[in-house]
Amino acid sequence: MTALVIDDEIQIRRLLRMALQSRDYTVHEAESGQLGLQAAVFQKPDVILLDLGLPDMDGVEVLKRLREWSQTPVLILSVRDQEAVKLAAFDAGADDYVTKPFSTAELIARLTAIQRRQQAEDSANLRFGDLTLDPVHHEALLHEQPLKLTPTEYALLALLVKHSGKVVTLKQLLRSVWGPQAEQQSHYLRVYANHLRKKLEGSSLEIKNEPGIGYRLTQKS
Repeated sequence: MTALVIDDEIQIRRLLRMALQSRDYTVHEAESGQLGLQAAVFQKPDVILLDLGLPDMDGVEVLKRLREWSQTPVLILSVRDQEAVKLAAFDAGADDYVTKPFSTAELIARLTAIQRRQQAEDSANLRFGDLTLDPVHHEALLHEQPLKLTPTEYALLALLVKHSGKVVTLKQLLRSVWGPQAEQQSHYLRVYANHLRKKLEGSSLEIKNEPGIGYRLTQKS
């Protein structure tokens, strides 16, 4: 397992590194919000420990930007214990919140719990209409028959199924499937959406384009 610690206090980073490495985590560190976002892209951690009081931007803003393209579990670590601050963090997509100072035993227990929840969600089959996706094996069934998809096609279709019936924005699709650096490459989506439409022909499903906004997976009426 890989953990990313985003905190500007070197003492906290050292403490967390020791605690996490003792549980066999590979640990990456970032001392600012911007560096943390970059590390999240390139290191692809299994979990992120995020401080709210960063020197360049508020941790909640970091979390909001992260949630535009990633569902990596995030554990907030902060000296702020006001209820309004905690609610803002959870609204932005935090999975748990631990107030400093903390015991390493509690931290590891919280971390283990949110990762178990994430693994359970990630392993559950996704179903919409006559389509079933198996996230563990990256396999798809249409009308109970195997549907051959490339890894990119699978990632795009899985995201549309997770948000079935809702418009998923161009930015969110590009960031989630191709990474934050691809958010201006909308032609990627046009090409792959057309590939998926051909593979879904004869099914009850339809990929609709909302021009300038995004795409939506619906069932034909």
